[in-house]
Amino acid sequence: MNCKDTIRIIPAQAVSSCVEKLFLRANKELPEFVRKSIATAKTTEKSQLGASVLTILEENLESAKRHDIPICQDTGMAVVFVKLGRNVHISEASLEDAINEGVRRAYVDGLLRLSVVKDPLYDRINTGDNTPAVIHIEMSSDPENDDKLIITAAPKGFGSENMSFIKMMTPAAGEDDIAKFVVDCVANAGSNPCPPIFVGVGIGGNFEKCALLAKKALLRESRNPDPRYASLEDRLLFEINKLGIGPQGFGGDTTALAVMIEQAPTHIAGLPVAVNINCHVSRHETAVL
Repeated sequence: MNCKDTIRIIPAQAVSSCVEKLFLRANKELPEFVRKSIATAKTTEKSQLGASVLTILEENLESAKRHDIPICQDTGMAVVFVKLGRNVHISEASLEDAINEGVRRAYVDGLLRLSVVKDPLYDRINTGDNTPAVIHIEMSSDPENDDKLIITAAPKGFGSENMSFIKMMTPAAGEDDIAKFVVDCVANAGSNPCPPIFVGVGIGGNFEKCALLAKKALLRESRNPDPRYASLEDRLLFEINKLGIGPQGFGGDTTALAVMIEQAPTHIAGLPVAVNINCHVSRHETAVL
């Protein structure tokens, strides 16, 4: 170890408290980016009914914030993204246990809906505390974050999660093939994911990597830094909104509020593509310990 490096110890209790606060806030107040996206869509929506639905959605957001209650009755499966600094050590418990304790407190003590069953097929009995969370941990590659723990809470409802798709394309596929797949996914989803939606697209990696890329894309609040993929994001958003599904499926110009793409290297024999849809309640909150 470099003599300048020092281990930073973060108590598990601090992690649990942070996770608890993040999930409570994420379920009751949307990020400013999401709120602005809805407000902007209301000014451009040509359908009178569509515009009125967007107004109702805004009123619902304000009501949830004012009364300190969840925006949606489906307070989601707890998804947590963690960036762990290389000099950080969690004391008293494992990082996973600390995160799950924070989720338990948020959902049980915070009176959020408990939606997790302990077995997917044979024993669909509620776990009673919305755990275990789906946890993604990666080591931070930024030296500035060597002594930091960055936690993002992203509760995900299953009305939109059930409208997710993955396709293992061949290297012969091109931009047109990917665009058709993504737009067809949204068309098939129709009103089920409670549009207007946010569309996360993962391209590359392998079967599980591209699905994770699509999920992570939903956390982004800006265009892809690669101009080629940024252009594809614009194309996909335009073609999706041409479908006319509109807010809550009542028709209009605003089926999607944004399309975000994340890409990664892949095998020479494949081109995996995943689509992860989020409803207009695109919830995520981040904190740095």
